[in-house]
Amino acid sequence: MNIGQAAKSSGLSAKMIRYYESIGLLQAATRTDSGYRVYSTNDLHTLAFIKRSRDLGFSLEEVGKLLTLWQDRGRASADVKALAHKHIVELNQKIEELAGLRDTLQDLVEHCQGNDRPDCPILKNLESGGCCH
Repeated sequence: MNIGQAAKSSGLSAKMIRYYESIGLLQAATRTDSGYRVYSTNDLHTLAFIKRSRDLGFSLEEVGKLLTLWQDRGRASADVKALAHKHIVELNQKIEELAGLRDTLQDLVEHCQGNDRPDCPILKNLESGGCCH
């Protein structure tokens, strides 16, 4: 199938497919005599794998490692588990950071009168670079 069909089937844009190919996550597609890319069923499986990995928040580097592990039928599942566990730790750190940001912004919103006066603790905080009101 051509890149447009592969994009539609995989849920990725043609631009992302070309990008994944350019960075080596996806093998270079075979080309027709006129130079159009042609994707196989195996390419679609790889694209689905990449998309799902990205949807789970894995970095491109991690996706590359996961692809290597996925394609190595002799690999140990412990290697995959270790990579996924490391990602969980990173996600938990991001969640904590986001919760802190949310709490700070919530506090600022609660202290803003939200009236027609110009005084605004939200803008004061942004101006000062402070963490609190």
